[in-house]
Amino acid sequence: MPAEGGEDLDEAERLFREGRIQPTVQVYQAPNGITTTKTIYKIYYHYAYPLGRTVEVPSLIADSITDRNGHILPYVKFKGGRLQLDQSAIDVLRTLARR
Repeated sequence: MPAEGGEDLDEAERLFREGRIQPTVQVYQAPNGITTTKTIYKIYYHYAYPLGRTVEVPSLIADSITDRNGHILPYVKFKGGRLQLDQSAIDVLRTLARR
């Protein structure tokens, strides 16, 4: 989807409209026990431009939150790691900064 800055969102919306990228409905539970649903769109890699490359891999650390109702909500934290931005991503950021 390499486009110049704001055109990326237009291109993503076109892919959604045409049904090339289908929505995914996810259910989330907050620490207070309330659940909500959210519709998300996952843009497939072949529609995107490179963001960067991993220079140093982060550690994945398991953690959890226990809510008032005793529900355990596990998640993963990233610690450390380094990413070197791809030149195409830097070019998009520069284009956006000039607006």
